[in-house]
Amino acid sequence: MDCHVQGRKVAEEGIISKGDFTKGAKHQAKDAAQSARPWMERLARMGYATEGAVYSLIGLLAAGAAFGTGGRATGQHGALQVVAQSPFGTILLGLISIGFLGYALWRGVQAIADPDSEGTDVRALGKRVGYGAKALIYAGLAFSAVELVFGSAGEGGGTPDDWTALLLSWPLGQVLVVGVGIAVIGVGLRELYQAYMARFLEYLKLDEMGGSLRKWTERWGRLGIAARGIVFGVVGTFLIRAALEYDPQEARGLGGALKTLAHQPLGPWLLGAVALGLVAYGLFMLSVARYRHIDTGRVQ
Repeated sequence: MDCHVQGRKVAEEGIISKGDFTKGAKHQAKDAAQSARPWMERLARMGYATEGAVYSLIGLLAAGAAFGTGGRATGQHGALQVVAQSPFGTILLGLISIGFLGYALWRGVQAIADPDSEGTDVRALGKRVGYGAKALIYAGLAFSAVELVFGSAGEGGGTPDDWTALLLSWPLGQVLVVGVGIAVIGVGLRELYQAYMARFLEYLKLDEMGGSLRKWTERWGRLGIAARGIVFGVVGTFLIRAALEYDPQEARGLGGALKTLAHQPLGPWLLGAVALGLVAYGLFMLSVARYRHIDTGRVQ
């Protein structure tokens, strides 16, 4: 009798273990491997936190412009300049440069080593190409922060219209810029889809969050990612317009997209809504910095 009871308990435990494995063993295995590169994990988390802090600042500045309380619609470079003019600006810029370098490193690792096991299908490869692009962008932002620390930041050379002008000077440049614009709009649509589906939760350690934090993280993520989707749509539209009119000055970055929203009908309200969404995205990224699954064990 005891043997039968014991056997049934073992079977039940086996069923429970199997269920737990199908739900969480993948991420548990990843977390167990993190100790292989603890320094890389720290840099990645610092990078997520830095991106969150800068996006929150961009959102607050845009909200101030929208609601008439001071501030301006600007992008990452403008936010860095605001930081440079603040008390302890040099120290803060130094931390931001390290954070952006860490973020660039981690995005590069995601593009090459695929620590999240995205795969090699078309969708996964597109995502990894996006990671690689982010690595280059944030490495450039880190360099810009260092330039501001040493007071050597120059005008031009890295604005959207500069890069657009360079691309337009190439053979088939117009086609290339249109393609980039379409790709950026595609990223914006994907962001809106991600906001709707909330698939970003798959990458977080939800079991370590309290119920309230999990709820607010999901809200911040949905709102913030949707706001980014709108901004990407505006940026992509102006890239296509710049190509069709052969006018690089039509190109817009994040700051330019926010300014464009401000000049639309009901512009202050539209800008204010997107600005609050960017603040929400910043808060979401701070949560990501703490709770994201980060596997450095696959990095050789």
